[in-house]
Amino acid sequence: MWYELKLDVDGDTWLVTAPAFPEVTTFGETNEEALRYGLSAILEAIAARIAASVDVPAPIDEDGLKFAVQIPSAVFLKAALYMTLRVRGLTRADLQRLMGEKNRTSVDRLFNIEHKSKLESMDAAFRALGIPLFSDVPFPVAA
Repeated sequence: MWYELKLDVDGDTWLVTAPAFPEVTTFGETNEEALRYGLSAILEAIAARIAASVDVPAPIDEDGLKFAVQIPSAVFLKAALYMTLRVRGLTRADLQRLMGEKNRTSVDRLFNIEHKSKLESMDAAFRALGIPLFSDVPFPVAA
């Protein structure tokens, strides 16, 4: 759930771009600030792409990247749900029918990265599409 950032020193600021998102350009006065602003710009780009019905690039593995930012899990799930519908040629209305959801607003919120959707709602949407959610978080075993 990572996106690469390119950071270049430009005088006394750090210029930030994102190879997967040509529309992302920002800056920071420090490396840390630049990374923070880069993440914020990527989140805005994801929201704008969903609103404009444009593809969202898939995140990549951070291995070997000099600079990368991790998007929140909820944003990953919302973008993945959006792209699943897009690739399958389905609409939000189709998802609403598949979920048996009566309220269109509830379905629309699943695509709004600012809305704090419940995990149960995201799980129901993916299940309606035949995609089970699972986690790679290790589950510790008591001694």
